[in-house]
Amino acid sequence: MSIKAEEISALIKKQIENYQSEIEVNDVGTVIQVGDGIARAHGLDNVMAGELVEFSNGVMGMAQNLEDNNVGIVILGPYKEIREGDEVRRTGRIMEVPVGEALIGRVVNSLGQPVDGLGPIETSKTRPIESPAPGVMARKSVHEPLQTGIKAIDALIPVGRGQRELVIGDRQTGKTSVAIDTILNQKDQDMICIYVAIGQKESTVRGVVETLRKHGALDYSIVVTASASQPAPLQYLAPLAGITMAEEFMYDGKHVLIVYDDLSKQAAAYRELSLLLKRPPGREAYPGDVFYLHSRLLERAAKINESLGSGSITALPFVETQAGDISAYIPTNVISITDGQIFLQSDLFFSGVRPAINAGLSVSRVGGSAQIKAMKKVSGTLRLDLAAYRELEAFAQFGSDLDKATQAKLNRGARTVEVLKQGLNKPLKVEKQVAILYALTRGFLDDIPVTDITRFEDEYLNWLEHNRKELLDHIVSTKDLPGDEDFAKAINDFKKTFVVSE
Repeated sequence: MSIKAEEISALIKKQIENYQSEIEVNDVGTVIQVGDGIARAHGLDNVMAGELVEFSNGVMGMAQNLEDNNVGIVILGPYKEIREGDEVRRTGRIMEVPVGEALIGRVVNSLGQPVDGLGPIETSKTRPIESPAPGVMARKSVHEPLQTGIKAIDALIPVGRGQRELVIGDRQTGKTSVAIDTILNQKDQDMICIYVAIGQKESTVRGVVETLRKHGALDYSIVVTASASQPAPLQYLAPLAGITMAEEFMYDGKHVLIVYDDLSKQAAAYRELSLLLKRPPGREAYPGDVFYLHSRLLERAAKINESLGSGSITALPFVETQAGDISAYIPTNVISITDGQIFLQSDLFFSGVRPAINAGLSVSRVGGSAQIKAMKKVSGTLRLDLAAYRELEAFAQFGSDLDKATQAKLNRGARTVEVLKQGLNKPLKVEKQVAILYALTRGFLDDIPVTDITRFEDEYLNWLEHNRKELLDHIVSTKDLPGDEDFAKAINDFKKTFVVSE
């Protein structure tokens, strides 16, 4: 059998023509140091800031410090198995989380992975956790009210859709209760709620989830949790993951309420991270960019204009104070970024005024534009009544002979404080708030004993619901008060049936 040279050359030419060289280039580095949730790697020369990297055991990390001869990586998961000399490879992806409708009703961690035991989340959409806030021209002024269902807030410190309203106070003053009541009140309001728990106890988060489930609020809510036992990077990322999920809905023309509980713990986690990465400490050992951390987070909450779909994100960031000191570093930072603050005072809380809102130190920088007409009309004098009462309260303890006008102010103030009290997980619809505040500010409660005010309110609202529902419906449909004669007659008719306790 003879081998022909032409056949061989034809075969070789064919092989050369069909040859495909597939070279796969991987950026791979080597871990040179690991500890305290931080790894340093050599050889990742082209890595991007904030890029996800993968260690050889499958744990993910995020590139943070890009230095001359190594990269500081925060490890997003257990770091005990990572050793010096291990491989670490680039993914080419910036840190991102899953987004979309599939997350509603679920409890997820800072990476968007489910932690509620209900199986995987069916969504293929993701968004990078860092994205620019809407610009000046993309925004619209806040003009639609966000009803919290809490009389003291809706009347005195109104919150609008697209606003950032800080909730500030010592621990155990009812901050979380304010947020949960607000979420419960969004039922049937076309609002998606996101509750971000940062550095909370797992049992506390479980309690919040159960409360939401019991009241049917989990049907329109997402819970993002980075509990106290999670590494600092996950606590730092939790609010960023929450706002990223919210942005997906906002740019889809929907309205979102996001609660950060609380940003003091995020700042502490970021401080821990920065110090471990050997970044220079600033005031109170926080890194220099802790202000930028919070401003770029909170600026992403906005009311956007019609051309972008008219969606909104309303943010309720929490900050915990120490002994009521609102002039500390993190509180003053966040106060300067937000559109007002609700200050919860421990003295009021322990004296039985709940929610323990200090009307003097609380403010909404959006003001009346976040209230319906009816509420504006009935709440106008409330703040003055309360301020006058608090001022006179101190003097009244010393003098018994008070003139008529002072006595009247004290009586009205005591009734105002009583009306603004509210039970836990009992948000009130805005028309019912208007009804009781109308009775208060127009003097119909001046002859009701202070001890009977709460019972009067419950029975009066119940009576209106069954006998004069058209008055409540009028407020809902027109957003304005019904005629004064009609309202006054209804209140007087009810007062004839109300029995004052002895």
